[in-house]
Amino acid sequence: MPLTQTPGDAENGRAVLLDRERGHCLLCHQVRQLADHRDGAFQGDIGTDLSDAGARLGAAYLRARVVDPTTMNPATVMPAYHRTQKLHAVAPAYRNQPILSAQEVEDLVAYLLTLQSTADD
Repeated sequence: MPLTQTPGDAENGRAVLLDRERGHCLLCHQVRQLADHRDGAFQGDIGTDLSDAGARLGAAYLRARVVDPTTMNPATVMPAYHRTQKLHAVAPAYRNQPILSAQEVEDLVAYLLTLQSTADD
C-alpha cells in the first residue's frame, strides 16, 4: 500500500535518487539513463542495475525494498530508508527518524517505475 495519499512525483523521486544526503542510490546501483548526468558519472555495482526497474518490478515490490529491504533479504547491505526501529549504529541525532519521508519514498517509487529500458537499448 502507498505510504501517502499523495501520488509519487517522478521528478522529485529522481532528485531523491541522485541526492547524496537522501537516497544516494547511485552509490550502489546503476541507472544507465543517468550516465550523462553530473551526479551519475560514478555509479556503483554492488546493487542491482535499476535501469529497467519499472519494466521488471511493480510499485509494491519497489516500495517494500526502499522501506525495509531486510524483509526480503536479511543479509542485505542496503539501508532501510523508512524503518526507524531495530537499527544499529545510528547517531543520536538521527534516532527514530527515517532516512526518507513517506512522500520521498512514494516519489522515488514513481521515478523507479519510469525506468523501462532493457538490456537491448
